Amino acid sequence: MIYDFKSLVTFAMGIINSLTVLAAAAALFVFFKGLLSFISKAGAGDAKSHAEGRSLMIWGIVGLFVLASVFGILRFFYSDLGFGSVRSFGLPLFQPIT
Repeated sequence: MIYDFKSLVTFAMGIINSLTVLAAAAALFVFFKGLLSFISKAGAGDAKSHAEGRSLMIWGIVGLFVLASVFGILRFFYSDLGFGSVRSFGLPLFQPIT
C-alpha cells in the first residue's frame, strides 16, 4: 500500500523505469532494423529503401538519446530531491525465489 508521498513517488518512478527500459529496447530494435535495411538495400540500388533505413537509424538514435535523458532525470529526482540515496536505474532485476 502507498501511505505517503515518498512511497507514491518511489512507486511511480519504478513504473516509469520499467517502461523506459521497454522503450529503450524498442528504440534499439528500430535502430538495428534500420541498419539492416540500410546495409541490405545499399547494393541493390533501391534509393527509397536505403533512405528509409537511414531514417529508421536516425530515429532509433534519437529515441535512445531521449531515454538516456529520462534515466538522468529519474536519477536527479530520486537522489537530489530527497527521495533516498542514489538508486541505479537500469534493467529490472528479478529476486531469486527461496
